[in-house]
Amino acid sequence: MNYNLPSPYPLVAILRGLTPAEAPEFGRILFDAGFRLLEVPLNRPGAIEAMRELIRIAPADAIIGGGTMLTLQHVEQVHEAGGRLMVSPNCEPEVIAYAVGKGMLALPGVATPTEAYRALQAGAHGLKLFPAEMLPPSVVKAMVSILPPDTPVMPVGGVSPENMAAFAAAGATGFGIGSALYKPGIDAAGLKKSAEAFMRARAALPAR
Repeated sequence: MNYNLPSPYPLVAILRGLTPAEAPEFGRILFDAGFRLLEVPLNRPGAIEAMRELIRIAPADAIIGGGTMLTLQHVEQVHEAGGRLMVSPNCEPEVIAYAVGKGMLALPGVATPTEAYRALQAGAHGLKLFPAEMLPPSVVKAMVSILPPDTPVMPVGGVSPENMAAFAAAGATGFGIGSALYKPGIDAAGLKKSAEAFMRARAALPAR
């Protein structure tokens, strides 16, 4: 399956710790704000059930799936639940290829050119540069310069509305957003405020 990532500058909402009970309300807030890529990391209880709730209410153009997907079993679990997004913190070619074979959008984590090329050779649709705290814009610029043209490159980890412009100027084409958007304990008003702040920052980025 060929995927066209939402543009410009797709934003992946990383919902680590999202509960099934809050998923419908919080999912609607994010969809209404404009988010179309939602990731529920599997290393928290209730992740698959929360993902199912998001899928149930998702707009037709949204892609929902799992994060921290480390094994073939994780791919199976997410795919069987209806998830079509595979995100990982690492580059495991076998897992990437398996997800791609299942028709999932694969965004594995990489931190070096070697990992980046291994991920692309395995079929990755885009690259999650992680953790972005140790991959500042200068590193992103160097990485982008040696990657195939038009490779989607998405910093993740420490991304905020304030630093998105610097990453975009270095060649980032999208972002994954975690605790600056959602963290356990946030209420609906707080999530709405954070989501709108990120969307305003995205709207201010230069056209690609």
